[in-house]
Amino acid sequence: MAKSDKTLLHNITDFLALKRSTVGVLFMVILILMGERMAERFLPIYLLAIGGSALTVGLLNGLDNFLSAVYAFLGGYISDRFGIKRSLLFFNFAAMLGFCIVIFIPVWQAVIVGALFFLSWSAISLPATMSLITQVLPMEKRTMGVSMLALVRRIPMALGPLLGGVCIGLWGEKDGVRAAFVVALILAAVATVMQQTLVENESAETLQKKSRAEKNPLKLLHLMSPDLKQLLVSDILIRYCEQIPYAFVVIWCMKTIANPVTAVQFGLLTTIEMVTALLVYIPVAYFADKGGKKPFVLVTFVFFTFFPLALLFCQSYILLIPAFILRGFKEFGEPTRKALIMELAPEDRKAAVFGLYYLMRDIFVSVAAFGGAFLWMISPTVNLLTAFAFGVLGTLYYAIWGRDVVPSMSR
Repeated sequence: MAKSDKTLLHNITDFLALKRSTVGVLFMVILILMGERMAERFLPIYLLAIGGSALTVGLLNGLDNFLSAVYAFLGGYISDRFGIKRSLLFFNFAAMLGFCIVIFIPVWQAVIVGALFFLSWSAISLPATMSLITQVLPMEKRTMGVSMLALVRRIPMALGPLLGGVCIGLWGEKDGVRAAFVVALILAAVATVMQQTLVENESAETLQKKSRAEKNPLKLLHLMSPDLKQLLVSDILIRYCEQIPYAFVVIWCMKTIANPVTAVQFGLLTTIEMVTALLVYIPVAYFADKGGKKPFVLVTFVFFTFFPLALLFCQSYILLIPAFILRGFKEFGEPTRKALIMELAPEDRKAAVFGLYYLMRDIFVSVAAFGGAFLWMISPTVNLLTAFAFGVLGTLYYAIWGRDVVPSMSR
């Protein structure tokens, strides 16, 4: 390779905050989420096909949020206690066990049990991956590092539902989803090998420090700054807006509207959403690292707010396309928000405090996710308008009380 080519490659990898360990994590995320998203996005349809009800769908969504809360804190503790590499290995094996349960036991009760292991893989692994990013990257590159993680996550989130829709089109709602879980199991095994190969081992000194990890959430709560608590409150309200209708979006599109879409069309809508998100990640990360983060987070909250309202007026595939583009823009400042959490967390407790943040947020949000089922049973319109109202509250709260962090203020 010529010297100029090496210089160009170095400049690109430096700009995108790519290092060996982060590349290993990015490959792991792509492969595991590709398999998971082929199946997970259609779980509400699968549950109905194998005898579940609307309440079962609400239970699954509420369980997802509750597990995300508990697992985020647990993942932060395990990462701080045992190290990043060993923690990720354990999390991957847990997801693979969940896939096996759904594949071999096709009843809705087994889906709920399997979900205990795979549904919140992202939540339990996120503190470890975020801790790795802040550990190996300088502060001025952390938002870019988080954005690259978010970007590669959207690749399988875009392609997975499309491939899952193809499976359903070929083999039906029951066998098609189970086939997608078989693919998920294979990809997770490959991802585990790659992650263990590429992610570098932490030093003995680092692991020694991690052995003193704090597991008491009440003690960690005192380490959360007032600014981080304000962000948490606004984030809870915004997630009410997102999660009240979340599990029912696929049902709205495929069962409820005047001109329902097919599984493949819904997969295409999800692909459109994720491609939209992919296009905004890198430019937003660049500017967020240079200046304040609040404007980017606030704009994100606005996009969250208006999606359920837009969905209410979309009764055909063509009209749903701009709605899902809007949904894609809700990722505008999400990496910025995650980077902001890490910047506001104490240096020696970042994974644990990050996990605590998600524990508190998702415990509250799990109630909204399950409550969305009851609102849906009253009326889909009531469900979507209630979600919109919470979005307005969350956006206004952050606009008034949210605080900014700029490079000169960073520790």
